[in-house]
Amino acid sequence: MSFRLASRPIALSAALIGALTLAACATTPTGPVDTGAFSAEAFAWSTRSGQAAIEGRVAFAQDGRDFHCVGNVGLIPDTGYTRARMQRLYGSTERAAIPAAVVRTRSAGEQGADYRSFERAQACSADAFSFTGLPDGGWYLISPVKAGDDVMVLMKRVQTRGGRMVSVTLGG
Repeated sequence: MSFRLASRPIALSAALIGALTLAACATTPTGPVDTGAFSAEAFAWSTRSGQAAIEGRVAFAQDGRDFHCVGNVGLIPDTGYTRARMQRLYGSTERAAIPAAVVRTRSAGEQGADYRSFERAQACSADAFSFTGLPDGGWYLISPVKAGDDVMVLMKRVQTRGGRMVSVTLGG
């Protein structure tokens, strides 16, 4: 087997120069860079008014027991910071059902609660909730649910698009 390398360095050099030129011309994002650290700028999009809505219900059962929503359902904007937080607290960035005591333990000593000023909350009534006037984007729904003395926390990531209503089932 023989290799012919004589003409390849020129071709590779031209390709490499072309790629570097394109990379240098690439536009950089105008918004804040999402590093996973809390930044109010990364959350700012969520404060705008929009036409999207999330309508949901809680339907969670475990060990033959039905859990019901208690208190409020929280809606948190999806940012690098919240994704890292969801991974730490729930072991997922998409969906989870975790005992409330575990979530409390994982969040013990947590600093930088500034994100809470961007959280929205709605009362959960008859295991149903809704959020309206939302801008398009990614969101995390968080809800405590209870059966007897057992309290779980449900988390689910949802996406609003095109100013439409999204129907969600937490726990389902």
